[in-house]
Amino acid sequence: MYASNVLKVLYSPLKTLKEVIQNPKYIGPLLIMILFVAVNIASTYVVFSKQYYEQILPNGTNLDVWTESSTFWTSNANITESSDAINGSIYGSVSIAFSAQNTSQVSTQLTGIGTVNCTYPDNFYRLSFRTKLISPGSPENVTIQVFSLNSSSDYFYSDLTQEFQNAAYNNIWNNITIQLASSNWTSSNSNADWGSVTGLQLNFTWSTSSNVSLLVDGLFFHGPYKSLIETAGASYLFEYAIGDVFQFVIMWILLTGLIYMLVKAFKGKIVWKPALIAVGFILITMFIGGLINAISYSTLPTIRYPFEIIGGVQGEGTAAANLIASQISLVTQIDTIVEFLVWAWTAVLAMIVVRTTSEFSWAKSVAVALIAYLITLIITFFIA
Repeated sequence: MYASNVLKVLYSPLKTLKEVIQNPKYIGPLLIMILFVAVNIASTYVVFSKQYYEQILPNGTNLDVWTESSTFWTSNANITESSDAINGSIYGSVSIAFSAQNTSQVSTQLTGIGTVNCTYPDNFYRLSFRTKLISPGSPENVTIQVFSLNSSSDYFYSDLTQEFQNAAYNNIWNNITIQLASSNWTSSNSNADWGSVTGLQLNFTWSTSSNVSLLVDGLFFHGPYKSLIETAGASYLFEYAIGDVFQFVIMWILLTGLIYMLVKAFKGKIVWKPALIAVGFILITMFIGGLINAISYSTLPTIRYPFEIIGGVQGEGTAAANLIASQISLVTQIDTIVEFLVWAWTAVLAMIVVRTTSEFSWAKSVAVALIAYLITLIITFFIA
């Protein structure tokens, strides 16, 4: 009977809620909560399986740790930490500054990064970093060496001079992104291995000796795109399930409590348990909303979030963000419409709950239900 009442409350709410109030049992609301959590887990799985994020190392939780501390670097120049840094969501607050007087050559070496697999296509096959050339300007020659197997004699070499031959790059942050394990690299010997990269070195050479000052920030290895299902697994779904349970319970208790207090404030008679069970039943609308959203999410195409969006630097990733917005626009509109319909539907059912549990007039029932539900939505928004 209670299983059938779960569905009947959708099309015959007044009669069903009267039956529920006469014989209040928790099995109905608990069944609705299980359905709500199940459909939300399905929705989350669908979304996570369609959203792909470019993999980076260090990952976002560590920020750009290799350019946050000078202890990772060695150089023939002086090394300090500068507050002049890239402003982005996964970047820290400092960059690494290299300075030297009366020199024509500066070498900077990064170590202590562990072992990075840079083989294509399943691992980290690109490298990016930011540089700011403060003085003396564009270098005559720039090279990079990528070391492997913890040996300075086993490395890959590439020329980056062309990346720095633009005077406009002087004294502004320049984004350098290069392909690893490609034909642009020359190996020092047969022991050099892209599968075990342990560090790198940047070499800057100018035509004449002068005072040199340059900054390096935001050094990341880039890998393939992976979905959250691949990277986080079932644990992510479990966390969302806990959140869904919390959301349902908060909504359930809050709405019941507010209806109960408002009815008492208006000198009405109401019993807690029947009211609690009745409110639990009308939250079937949350399940219906989740079901519609799950169906709409299933129509989403594969969505790719590149590093430019992940990094959060203003002005970067605009084209990718616009593409994603266009891909999800219809689903977003459906989601918004469904949310408003669920709110309206639940509010109407809450009026019937007040009417059947307190025997208020319809005018009073509408007032109590709207006030209680509006406050519930506001509090739930901030809590859950």
